[in-house]
Amino acid sequence: QVQLVESGGGLVHPGGSLRVSCLLSGRTLSLNTVAWFRQAPAKGRDFVAAMFRGSYTPIYEDSVKGRFTMSRDNAKNTVYLQMNSLKPEDTTLYYCALDERLILSSVRNADQYDYWGQGTQVTVSS
Repeated sequence: QVQLVESGGGLVHPGGSLRVSCLLSGRTLSLNTVAWFRQAPAKGRDFVAAMFRGSYTPIYEDSVKGRFTMSRDNAKNTVYLQMNSLKPEDTTLYYCALDERLILSSVRNADQYDYWGQGTQVTVSS
């Protein structure tokens, strides 16, 4: 059974930092494409970052480039999203997602991912 469990969300002041984690069980992380999405209430899931299977080079959405860093630890079957210089508009639920078959051109498409975590709330407020 595939399971993704996010952790590390919380409340942070504008300009602050937070690291969220996603622990995978039931699959081998290195063989899968893994991504972070975020979703505001009543909106669709927006792409944040992804690592294509076998790659350690992240792909980022433009608004987070230079502020967010995605990494993976295959030995721990865990992916991370380090978020720096956080802004109030970064406030929302953050989800990790996993798929083993999607093609590179589809990494930004939430519909292409088969497995999702439950989400972790990130709130940026003074």
